[in-house]
Amino acid sequence: MDTGYRIIIADDHPLFRNALHLAVSQAINNAELQEVDSIAQLMQLLAEQGEVDLLLLDLKMPGASGFSALASLRHLYPDLAVVMVSATEEAAVVMQAMHFGAMGFIPKSTPLPMLVSALDAILAGDTWFPQGISLEQAGADNIAERLASLTPQQFKVLTMLSEGKLNKQIAYELAVSEATVKAHVTAIFRKLNVKNRTQAVIALSQTGEA
Repeated sequence: MDTGYRIIIADDHPLFRNALHLAVSQAINNAELQEVDSIAQLMQLLAEQGEVDLLLLDLKMPGASGFSALASLRHLYPDLAVVMVSATEEAAVVMQAMHFGAMGFIPKSTPLPMLVSALDAILAGDTWFPQGISLEQAGADNIAERLASLTPQQFKVLTMLSEGKLNKQIAYELAVSEATVKAHVTAIFRKLNVKNRTQAVIALSQTGEA
C-alpha cells in the first residue's frame, strides 16, 4: 500500500492493548498505531488527529456506559470505522454492536491467528463478527425495502462493488477518502443485513439493479 493505516486502540487493559498491537502489526506492516486508555483520551485524540482508518474500542471503558461511547462516536464521526472488542461474547451484545453501527466485534478470547484474520478482513472493508452471529438475525425485511433505505451515495458505492471495484478505486472515482468508502460499505452491510461484499452484490442482483 502507498500509505499506512492510522489505527487507534482504545482499551484500559495494558495486556490486551499489547495483544491488539501485536495482531495489528501482524495484519498490516505499515500501520500507524496509537493507544488510549479512556474515552476522554480517545475523544481528545480524535479531535486532534483528523482522519483515522480504524478504531478498536473496548466495550467497557472508563468514561462510557454500555454502548454510549459507540453511539456517540457514530454520531460525531460517522465515517469512522469502529470495531468493538469485549470479554463478553453473548449474541445479544454482539447484535447490539451491529445495531449501533460497529463494523466488527472481536471477543477478547479470540486466538491471535483469528484476530489477525479478523483485522485483515476489516481493513479490507469487510465486517467481522463471531461465528454463528449473523446480521440476518436482526430481521428479515424485504430486500427491496432494505435497498430503498440506502442513501444515494451508499447505493452508488454498492453499484461500484457490483462492478468489482476496490475501495481505493471507488474512493478515487467519488473523490472521497478510502476510510469514507469503508464507512459506506459498513452501512450498506448493516442496512442490507449481509456480512460481506458478495452477499451485498447478490442482494442488489435480486432486484434486477445489477
